[in-house]
Amino acid sequence: MSSRNRCLEIQDAVSLLSQRVSLLAVILEYSFPKTTRGTDYCCSIRIVDPSHHETGVAVNFFAPIAEKLPHVSAAGDVIHLCNVTVRSHSGEVNLVYNKAQSSFGLYHGKDGGDFVPYQVSPKYEHASEDKIFIDKLRKWLVNFQPNEGTLVLQPVIPSRNDFRLFSEIKEGDHMNFACKILHFCEAAKDEWFIYAWDGTDTPPNIIRSKLEDEMNCPLSLQLESLPLPRDLYCTFPTVGSLLRIAFDRCIEKSGLHHLLNNVKFKWIKLVSMRLEVHAGLWRAVFTNFTKIRYASAEDNLILMRKRLSNERISLKFERNSLGYVPVPSSVTVVPVKYDSVPYVTLMDALTHEEVTAKFKCVVRVVSALPCQPEMVRSSSGIYRMRLTLEDATTRIHAYVFGEDGETFFDGHPDTDSLSKKLNRLLGVTEDGANSCKRNPPWVSICLKSYYLTEEDMWGSRQFRVFDTKVPEEA
Repeated sequence: MSSRNRCLEIQDAVSLLSQRVSLLAVILEYSFPKTTRGTDYCCSIRIVDPSHHETGVAVNFFAPIAEKLPHVSAAGDVIHLCNVTVRSHSGEVNLVYNKAQSSFGLYHGKDGGDFVPYQVSPKYEHASEDKIFIDKLRKWLVNFQPNEGTLVLQPVIPSRNDFRLFSEIKEGDHMNFACKILHFCEAAKDEWFIYAWDGTDTPPNIIRSKLEDEMNCPLSLQLESLPLPRDLYCTFPTVGSLLRIAFDRCIEKSGLHHLLNNVKFKWIKLVSMRLEVHAGLWRAVFTNFTKIRYASAEDNLILMRKRLSNERISLKFERNSLGYVPVPSSVTVVPVKYDSVPYVTLMDALTHEEVTAKFKCVVRVVSALPCQPEMVRSSSGIYRMRLTLEDATTRIHAYVFGEDGETFFDGHPDTDSLSKKLNRLLGVTEDGANSCKRNPPWVSICLKSYYLTEEDMWGSRQFRVFDTKVPEEA
């Protein structure tokens, strides 16, 4: 029987350069369909089997429409490839799927209960003897642990054994993550976001916006044009950062809903995410280099992430002790009567079951409206301003009004004193009053949540700063 008809092991197949081969293998990682420079669509997967599990081999697919590409349900599934060509590129052997001659069938992995493919190409034919090979691969996969350190990668991609916590991210880097997918949605037309979490806090960013622009171009509370429904927010953890993951324009988005449903609420590995900062908020980007990678239930990296996040969630007091948030600065003070009150996150306050409640938080004041000292009081001397507060979990608006403003600014200081207090609070340096780069300090504040008389998109939940003071600089 020729090599193009019978199923080979990967080790034998890769030795047959320029020939067409057929093989059954496990999908180690996969990418989403994307457009090519021409009119086709393409995607790639990396496959392994018992004969070739150190590095695996890449398979590149091309099709006239995205629907004809393999839509992998999960890393770890089994693929039957027929009549794919063995090629060599940049010193690495890979397989190429020819849209005119090749075919494929996709089967569920080790948890699959039958031998019926869940997706097939038009020319695919499966035989009864394929069950034997699929069953063997499923049994082998139960104890399979990928060797993260030996895989061949493009230069822009970090080593695959280098998986970082969200607390370690840096702007402009390409990084690997082991994280939990909490939600995904189409925030706007053709604008999809994945919401990922690993239990740690992303680092704070320099704020690159002018305070004077807050009236006409306010600093965003989130990357989406509209916030998620509050009842959905209430299902998210209240510690650790929620990292939004967007998609490059080249990624084909028509099949995202089907594909992402299979990773929702699961811990997965993402290889080569690009990190960006928008309006001071972190965003990861799913690029044409990014892959979803197989991780077994016994994967040590995933188990470590689970232990870390579970430990942090279980803490009832001093939740920030495992996070990035440092000890608050002396820019603000709160009364000593709150010393025994534990700090909570802004997400705790936002999702608290009672609307009228009081909280103590460590936050950064990333914006203020108005920001001019001569405008924070009305003509009758009443304080009225809106602060944008940020911690590792979210951003909110909080108001400083009336007597709370008198406490906040320690009475009615003159304009010069008021300006210095605002600058310290907002991270404006003395020589940078007109700069668009600010690094607000972490400060302690007391927050009070309350109802509005008119409904808003947060169920009438608003916040005021109270019992908090910005003292004169020592």
